[in-house]
Amino acid sequence: MQCLGAEHLDSAERIPTQRQWRPQIYRKCTDTAWLFLFFLFWTGLAFIMGYSVAAGATGRLLFGYDSFGNVCGKKNSPVEGAPLSGQDMTQKKHVFFMNSCNLEVKDVRLSSTVLCVSSCPEEQLDTLEEVQLFANTSGSFLCVYNLNSFNYTQIPNADLLCPRLPVPPSKSFPLFNRCIPQTPECYSLFASVLINDVDSLHRILSGIMSGRDTVLGLCILAFALSLAMMFTFRFITTLLVHIFIALIVLGLLFVCGVLWWLYDDYTDDLSIELDTERENMKCLLGFAIVSTVITAVLLILIYVLRKRIKLTVELLQVTNKAISSSPFLLLQPLWTFAILIFFWVLWVAVLLSLGTAGAAQVIEGGQVEYKPLSGIRYMWWYHLIGLIWTSEFILACQQMTVAGTVVTCYFNRNKSDPPDRPILSSLSILFCYHQGTVVKGSFLITAVRIPRAVLMYVYNTLKEKQDGALSRCVSQCCCCCFWCLDKGLRHLNQNAYTTTAINGTDFCTSAKDALKLLSKNSSHFTSVNCFGDFIIFLGKVLVVCFTVFGGLMAFNYHRVLQVWAIPLLLVAFFAYLVAHSFLSVFETVLDALFLCFAVDLETNDGSSEKPYFMDQEFLDFVKRIKKLNTRAQRNKNSLTSEEGTELRPL
Repeated sequence: MQCLGAEHLDSAERIPTQRQWRPQIYRKCTDTAWLFLFFLFWTGLAFIMGYSVAAGATGRLLFGYDSFGNVCGKKNSPVEGAPLSGQDMTQKKHVFFMNSCNLEVKDVRLSSTVLCVSSCPEEQLDTLEEVQLFANTSGSFLCVYNLNSFNYTQIPNADLLCPRLPVPPSKSFPLFNRCIPQTPECYSLFASVLINDVDSLHRILSGIMSGRDTVLGLCILAFALSLAMMFTFRFITTLLVHIFIALIVLGLLFVCGVLWWLYDDYTDDLSIELDTERENMKCLLGFAIVSTVITAVLLILIYVLRKRIKLTVELLQVTNKAISSSPFLLLQPLWTFAILIFFWVLWVAVLLSLGTAGAAQVIEGGQVEYKPLSGIRYMWWYHLIGLIWTSEFILACQQMTVAGTVVTCYFNRNKSDPPDRPILSSLSILFCYHQGTVVKGSFLITAVRIPRAVLMYVYNTLKEKQDGALSRCVSQCCCCCFWCLDKGLRHLNQNAYTTTAINGTDFCTSAKDALKLLSKNSSHFTSVNCFGDFIIFLGKVLVVCFTVFGGLMAFNYHRVLQVWAIPLLLVAFFAYLVAHSFLSVFETVLDALFLCFAVDLETNDGSSEKPYFMDQEFLDFVKRIKKLNTRAQRNKNSLTSEEGTELRPL
């Protein structure tokens, strides 16, 4: 009824006059066609989920299966033409790869024979006698089913029917019951082949496996630093900002110095003979150069913007005052992250179920493989679009919720009586009126990210072939253009969501009104707002600096084990991602406040008839900024007039 009751206002909006800002006066359902399109799209995703459950073999995915079509841990039906199929594997619940350290993929299938065993060998087995002893003591037979354990050492060709020696120690992976080798080299090769990207994942997984405790500790450190940084911004003062900037400068210089020192130490070390140490040295050189450039740029920006520190602190204090009216805003990233994790797990489960949807087919040696059904590849692409679109939709809902909460608290006349449950109110408005707007904004991001992903795939393919330099250059330039477009669209979407929360208009109208209003009022405190975003970005950099420093100190003690530079890069990326998740709330609130302030100036003049919605503290802050801008403009005009004055003779 509320959607229908607002239809009489549509005719007024169609009149080609300047749009009137009406903060929270009325609501109507916006972009309903896009919401219906998203519903149809998710109907297709639901069909794919149902098809994956019906046609996919979830038992083969969860419990694993051997090379002869038997699902481990279950009683199986025989497959025609496969003599070793149809066995009772109730007591054999673990999947064992006979050649786990030398897996290869040939014709999209593993070259190693896979068996169902009772238990995984937890100690290394070097001879067939030890394999035989393990079978007799544990009842776990590691050779092909039709070979008796007594014949392990009797038949001449037993080594072809048994695992390749030495058999590495392994443990069963929780839930999926795969025997995973525990030595770093075997683990990295094993995992990288299963994921089907040997060249890149071998280095990453090998380094992570050799230093997994260090990686886990660094991730926990990044999480703790992000929490500390969030509370620092929550109770920020001028002294804290100066200490914070000093720590940033020292951290940047210290990390750069440590990187160059480590590189010099590697260069002077004449005992470097291992390939891993050489790769560590190359990565250190790259890290040192990149960190030096970033440090120089950030130091220049800090020096240029140093005079805006006091005003930035006041702006962040105003932001904290807006957050204090609804402190649960700081928990929004946690809820969003939990929802995203749930959706990603569901998405991966459906994808793996689709991968197991196939018909049994007997190949050479009496082994069984499952051919994927026709049309599965098209479902994979549809499923991938669903991943990107839905993820962006969830993130956009968080942005809309935070913006709606700020709008509700800002456009409240009685500041001493804040609105009750503004977050729940913002959520209800989002789900009742503006889901279509969020769907449309997230679709625009998806439409940019998909061609960018395709271009990145083309670029990597051309790079592996070592030819087509012009094509690689063109694809890389297109990727950069799409990246810039993605960043611009994200900023446009944020302003459009805030305008929708204020005015209740559709996405395109909100984006257009926001651009006009911000361009009109950009002279007020754009520089202070930008420096506020810059300070928040420095908070993320500080978290990354301390995490990387801890990683450098920890990994340097094990420099000969594996290539640790790539795991360190992944840890740095994770630290930035966690810091961004926690501090993004401050950025969203800051941008929403800027737009609310611009709307307040547009609709009110501070008189008794049209008083401002902003409180006295915010109003004093705006007056100080106007005074500084007027003084700067006056000085600029005086300098211009002095430069244009010519000396005349008396």
